Amino acid sequence: MSQEKREFSERLRAGMRARGMAERPSVLEREFNASYWGRSVSFQAVSRWMGGKSIPTQDKLQVLADLLHMEPQVLRFGDRASRRSRVQEAALPSWLATADRQDRAAIEAFLGLPASQRKLARELIIALAKPPRR
Repeated sequence: MSQEKREFSERLRAGMRARGMAERPSVLEREFNASYWGRSVSFQAVSRWMGGKSIPTQDKLQVLADLLHMEPQVLRFGDRASRRSRVQEAALPSWLATADRQDRAAIEAFLGLPASQRKLARELIIALAKPPRR
């Protein structure tokens, strides 16, 4: 077992504990497969992740990070990635630094829309943000 795989396994288990999940492959397998859009993973694959024998592919790592409410780079690489990420985020506008991954994806999708659709989306957001009438 390489140190990198062992450390990943430790972060995975710590994330499960933090979410109140039992540290059992069957629990993670069930939760993962309920959230994953691709082909289901096996009990053996999850056991290998938790046992420090393998590291999942990026698409699976993304789902694991979402399940555990962690940033994918922190789950994969540990605090070193977190420190680099915080330095990079410090250069971002405050509203963008506090946006989660889904919000950022929505903003990027919005910016990719044609001008007429962006106008419509802006109007909808402004209407939704107004306080309700009494």
